[in-house]
This record gives sequence, C-alpha cells and structure tokens, in this order.
Amino acid sequence: MFSIFKKQEETIFSPAKGQLIPLSEVKDPVFSQGMMGPGFAVEPTSDNIYSPVTGIVVSVFPTKHAIGLETEDGKEFLIHIGIDTVELEGKGFDILVSELDKVTPKTKIAVVDRAFLNEQGKESTIMVLFPGDTDTYSIQSKSVTEAEAIKLK
Repeated sequence: MFSIFKKQEETIFSPAKGQLIPLSEVKDPVFSQGMMGPGFAVEPTSDNIYSPVTGIVVSVFPTKHAIGLETEDGKEFLIHIGIDTVELEGKGFDILVSELDKVTPKTKIAVVDRAFLNEQGKESTIMVLFPGDTDTYSIQSKSVTEAEAIKLK
C-alpha cells in the first residue's frame, strides 16, 4: 500500500497495489465524467483490496462489487470494484467485512479474482469515490520506484 492523497492532515491510501489513474481515464463514463463524485482509480496488480481510510463499513452491496465507508469526521467513500461487475452478481468477489466493521488501511476488505473478471470480459479497475463531494484533489502516490502527482478534475 502507498499513501496517495493528503488534504488537511487526512491521508487516503491506495486500496490495492497497482497503477494510479485519474478518474477521467476510467473506461466508463459514469466514473470518468464524475457522475458518482470525484475520486481516483487504480489498475490493480493484486487481488487483495484494503480500506483506503480509517473508519467503519456503512454498506456492502449485495452484488459484492462495492463497499461504502465512512470516516470518523463523516466523510463518505465508495470503493467500486471493476467496471460492469454488478452483472456478475457477486461471483469473483470475496468480501471480508460486514456493515459496522471498523477498518484501517491495514484491513483487507476484499479479495477479487481478477482472472475470473478477465474471463468474463470485465475490467478490474478499482474506483475510490467521494460521493457528494465537489472538491478537486491532488493525488501524490509513492511506490518503491517512483512518485507521481495526478490532478483530479
């Protein structure tokens, strides 16, 4: 995991190892046009998904493709796993948390079978969204080999 965002003493972590991409580059207009709010995306290189923040789980979608989180200060986050994965009706997802569970960036919240998603013709891109937020953010990622900044629109 690596820190990717700092704003007013708040740090948001990547939910998975992989390549950060601006939301505008996600291959689904619902996300790329910000219809679900601002955020960022990760092209994962691992099947393990972690909480990007310290908070509680407020929802786990029945189709297992999305998890809602809320921080102590009331900020909402939506972790959306894959594109058009709602159609899989939960297949390929192992959700490890339940509503009201406390989570930290060290909490593994899900395991996704990326090979299965690929076999089904689904993208495994993970979106971290800030529903209802209208701010723009600067993301700073740090990995073992490089640091990059991405301006969200």
